[in-house]
Amino acid sequence: MEKAFDPYLRIDDVTVDRSDVEMLRAIDDRGSLSGAADALERSYPRLQQRVVDLEEAIGPLVERTRGGADGGGSSLTAAARDLLARFDRLVAAYEGVARVDEAVLSGPVVDRDGELATVETAVGEVLAVVPAEAETAAVTIRSDAVSLHAPSDAPPAEGTSVRNRFSGTVAWLEAGDAVARVGVDLEGDSTADDDPVELVALVTRRSVDTLGLESGRSIVASVKATAARGVAVTDRDGDLSAR
Repeated sequence: MEKAFDPYLRIDDVTVDRSDVEMLRAIDDRGSLSGAADALERSYPRLQQRVVDLEEAIGPLVERTRGGADGGGSSLTAAARDLLARFDRLVAAYEGVARVDEAVLSGPVVDRDGELATVETAVGEVLAVVPAEAETAAVTIRSDAVSLHAPSDAPPAEGTSVRNRFSGTVAWLEAGDAVARVGVDLEGDSTADDDPVELVALVTRRSVDTLGLESGRSIVASVKATAARGVAVTDRDGDLSAR
């Protein structure tokens, strides 16, 4: 599922959008309003006026230093950095709901413990919430329910919450402003002629750096059993292989 979005923060009568965030970050990077204007190819008077407009609504955002040995310059205030952090959190929240991938793993129900059923799939057994009458189930796993771990740090399947664990390899990575989509090819029973079963995870950019995520890296994906939801399927529903 993909949706376009244009995040912004509304503060009094002023709207802070992506262009304002780019401006503040350019000021921070270049150390001056004029340098930011050059980098963004914007008019200096208009950029300066925009800073003034924002500061009237929010408070001081840019601290200006005149003259001195270093020739002066501009830096962001704590309020400006807090504003940028708020915008990043907003983008992360938007990306989390605007672009959600789903993987479907299908197979027969081989065991049951109340509402939770064990479904035998091409990538092994998956524990999921499955209707009581289901003998065969298609289990859906959303990307925002998937956690990624280094193989040495993966949580046990049995713990404070029952988790499914899948070993695999990072196939691709698509980074956004604050969130990244990561495709993981899962290890399983597929033959050489079959495409690998892919699970997509939605993680923060910080997790990408911490885990050193890149194509070809071995990784463990985990999903809470209660976050894996199954529906009953019959022969007429078509191919029950994982997809």
